Amino acid sequence: MAEICVFLCFFFLLVLIAMQISSPSPSRCYTSQPTPVALPTTLNTNSRWIVDENGRRVKLACTSWVSHLEPMVAEGLSKQPLDSISKKIRNMGFNCVRLTWPLFLVTNDSLASVTVRKSFQSLGLLESISGIQANNPSLLDLPLIEAFQAVVSNLGENGVMVILDNHISKPGWCCSNSDGNGFFGDKYFDPQMWIKGLTKMASIFNGSTSVVGMSLRNELRGRKQNVKDWYKYMQQGAEAVHAANPNILVILSGLNFDAELSFLAKQPVNLTFKGKLVYEVHWYAFTNSHMWKNNNPNYACGSVANSLMRRTGFLLEQGVAPLFLSEYGIDQRGTNVNDNRYFNCMMGVAAELDLDWAQWPLVGSYYLRQGVVGREEFYGVLDYNWCGARNSSFIERISSIQAPFQGPGISERTQYKIIFHPSTGLCVLRKSLFAPLELGSCSATEGWDYTPQKHISLKGFCLQADGVGKPAKLGIICTDTNSQWETISESKMHLQSKLTDKNNTAVCLDVDSNNIIVTNSCKCLSRDKTCDPSSQWFKLVNSTRSTSSSSIDLLSLPKNEQNQEIGLDDLKGNDDQERSTQ
Repeated sequence: MAEICVFLCFFFLLVLIAMQISSPSPSRCYTSQPTPVALPTTLNTNSRWIVDENGRRVKLACTSWVSHLEPMVAEGLSKQPLDSISKKIRNMGFNCVRLTWPLFLVTNDSLASVTVRKSFQSLGLLESISGIQANNPSLLDLPLIEAFQAVVSNLGENGVMVILDNHISKPGWCCSNSDGNGFFGDKYFDPQMWIKGLTKMASIFNGSTSVVGMSLRNELRGRKQNVKDWYKYMQQGAEAVHAANPNILVILSGLNFDAELSFLAKQPVNLTFKGKLVYEVHWYAFTNSHMWKNNNPNYACGSVANSLMRRTGFLLEQGVAPLFLSEYGIDQRGTNVNDNRYFNCMMGVAAELDLDWAQWPLVGSYYLRQGVVGREEFYGVLDYNWCGARNSSFIERISSIQAPFQGPGISERTQYKIIFHPSTGLCVLRKSLFAPLELGSCSATEGWDYTPQKHISLKGFCLQADGVGKPAKLGIICTDTNSQWETISESKMHLQSKLTDKNNTAVCLDVDSNNIIVTNSCKCLSRDKTCDPSSQWFKLVNSTRSTSSSSIDLLSLPKNEQNQEIGLDDLKGNDDQERSTQ
């Protein structure tokens, strides 16, 4: 009998151990504590800029957190604790989340009492329920809208602003011309129900310290789209949101999957309020996939960038309103050639225009997407388990455009230039007078100037070409052709000079394998579509922000100190098919 008792005890012990092993538990991934950041009290607009209550520019550097699919719950809560995800967002340098939501979340009465648990049960997502039980148990039995509010609140507690994006009406993956969600009058897009939903969502978050803006509708599209109805309903929606919550920005999207706002050049919107209006645009490689696939990258970049300016960017040039690049993204695995070409171009344009932006998406994997459970998102900045960055080099690269270069209140110094290298997200720096120029963190740059004589100068020195394959240098005598630099090629990102040899050989600024700035024969100026010019792409970007405290004019030093290098911190960081429209 005793032996049987021992056997049974041992058996039940094994069962308990097996249950413990099989039951999900929070994934063990380290999340450091971000530096606390105070959120602005309110955001307003000043010409093309978004500003805080003191009139100082606030640049939106957002990631998109998907919450509009069938479960109607922010993705990833089965993988990591909510607070851990919010901290990851802040640690990656994002100050904002574009949080998507489906209209039915607040307009479908039958969903009012549906809890997170019931939503997942109705979809057969039992593993996700177990994951949320392990990582976010307090959310599991909340009504869907309260779980949504909890996400918003936690982001604010971690110093992350929120823009509420009405992504779609009926929960599901977006977007196509025939999904019934594209334009006013479509099957799932009743204009009056939409205005009712916007009003309710704006009212729910009236007084929220987290929510700073509402995007009225994602990617208007389809055969019913027309300019007349755009003005009619977008103006009504904007007025409804502002009446329900006058503190937040009101963000209007354009036509043709949010790529077309050219009609505003002839007829501006007519609203009763001012200082809150922002426009948004989306830009991906697949927006113009034929251009990137079939053309030389210089031609493709120039053509696509010019089209962007004609269709949307003119708003910035005219100072009409801020333009929010509310979606861009690439395959984080780095294997998509079109994505890579587009992204080099996009980085140059985003830096030059100093755009507010939102990367698509944060998501590393989905509960359920297009019928696939646990589908991985290769455009997502987080990995499959939401534990860390999928591609840390991407995070390092976009960090260069997360802070504003200029705008109201961004330093009081005279405007200067930085020499920005889009394919790395780094800038041209000098470590000392005698060391070669090299790429490094844009936060450590000094103020360059581009003169009417086409000199790129720095504190009395001028940038000079010294030969093919040789490091570029700084000199004092700036009368020769090797001290003159012109922007060439259709991309407008080649900086060309001419050597002082008998042939006046043309060379372009380039980067070698050690990130040293050199000059080489200019690449990809022909129509060869297989060529890669990215190492030679540079942008002279306007800036007024404070430069590095180590930026010292070496000629002003005593002679015995001129040979000592002035150290500038090199802040370079530490690391995957074409996405269908979301």
